[in-house]
Amino acid sequence: MPTKILIVDDDRAILKTLKRYLEDRSLTAITTDNGSEALLLAKESKPDLILTDAEMPGLEGYALCRVLRKQQTTQTIPIVIMSGKMIQEKDVLAGFDGGADDYITKPFSYPVLLARIHAVLKRYQTADRMSEKLKRQGLELDPASRTVTIRKKPVSLTRKEFDLLATLLSKPGRVLGTSYLLETVWGYDPADYNDPGTVEVHISHLRKKLGPKFGKQIVAVTGHGYKLNV
Repeated sequence: MPTKILIVDDDRAILKTLKRYLEDRSLTAITTDNGSEALLLAKESKPDLILTDAEMPGLEGYALCRVLRKQQTTQTIPIVIMSGKMIQEKDVLAGFDGGADDYITKPFSYPVLLARIHAVLKRYQTADRMSEKLKRQGLELDPASRTVTIRKKPVSLTRKEFDLLATLLSKPGRVLGTSYLLETVWGYDPADYNDPGTVEVHISHLRKKLGPKFGKQIVAVTGHGYKLNV
């Protein structure tokens, strides 16, 4: 069955062009020009990935992403945000914090967009194959339900924070380089994007949410990366 992409953008010319481009490459594309309809389509059509513009009248991309992540039927659908105006680092990080899996700025190369879509889908397929729970000193991470608990109490993490913790937990005691984390967790090609600030900000948020005992176990190794001492 072809991979199904839901495209959300208030620019109908972009919708038409993206739909044609993706379908010419053996993908199925469904489109809508507003976020409210996108919520219904996400539930009814069950797309494999949602590609949404950030700036739209009514329910814009950031809010759409947050709502999708809160609803049980849509919370595991990969989301890629596109934006032509909200392109500062704080905008990109806000998108990730809201639950986006990737963020691409306009104008973009269609082949690069397609590569980013495939990279996000590949990460989800890899996560689906990782079914064993990871447990360390009272902390438990369940890849199947994408939940984290500390002494049975749930910890609310964004998608990137969850993926970052899962990567660190899967390789305890090993120093994982910033480039490795950007490639593994975010799907970035280090040759194109290698900003350590992205990882640093997410590590900081993750430490706070895990609390002082577990947070301090995530150790920065200057000039190299991070490791988990549990």
